[in-house]
Amino acid sequence: MNVLIVEDEKFTAQLLKEMIEEDSDFLVTTILGSIVKAVQFLSKHQNKIDLIFLDIQLEDGYSFEIFKHIDVTIPVIFCTAYDEYTLQAIKNNGIEYILKPFKEGEIQAALTKFKRLIGSIQAKSSALAFVPVQQTNTYQESFLTQLREKSFVVYIKDVTVFALEFETVYMYTSDGKKYPLFKNLEYVEKVCNPQVFFRINRQMIVNRAGVISIQAYFNRKIVVHLKVQLPEKAIVSRLKVSSFKEWLEKS
Repeated sequence: MNVLIVEDEKFTAQLLKEMIEEDSDFLVTTILGSIVKAVQFLSKHQNKIDLIFLDIQLEDGYSFEIFKHIDVTIPVIFCTAYDEYTLQAIKNNGIEYILKPFKEGEIQAALTKFKRLIGSIQAKSSALAFVPVQQTNTYQESFLTQLREKSFVVYIKDVTVFALEFETVYMYTSDGKKYPLFKNLEYVEKVCNPQVFFRINRQMIVNRAGVISIQAYFNRKIVVHLKVQLPEKAIVSRLKVSSFKEWLEKS
């Protein structure tokens, strides 16, 4: 899910970005520092954003002014050093109100709250539209890919890792080959057996059979050493380390 941060302190905005992206379901796509820029951006790109983290006091005034210029339909998590704006926040799409300095636990709790709200809405609206793959306990066995003018069938059991690189998902197979896959990682995660594949971060899904070893990494994360060479390290997000280790032990 795409996140917009509106915060005029660069250090604070970067810290908030890192905390948000600890949850691999979220990606901070844009950081803005003023009311004017926020209004300009939302007037054109609001449909590309799922959640806003909004500082109340910005360099050009109070961020509540944004709602006077544009109809914001996205949930908002307000951030401020003061606690006297709670009522105004609630009136302006506010689903949470976080005081500075930020605490990682509070950020994660706010993201969890947002996901529960969105999940509830989506479940009700789509219950009659489709049956999730997981309910049938059947998983996809292959993907169709293409290189130049030829199409190939790649069996999922032969894929060591699915990796997102420059907005394209690639399949790295156990024989060292690399194929483009014209699906997103959310789709891949749904159709692959979770006992065999694990999404270690927002960019990679790994096959248990492709894991050689794991190693401690910076900031309580871990690096996964795989049987194939990747352009980027396979790093498990800090919040997923425990569940990833449990998943490995169930083999």
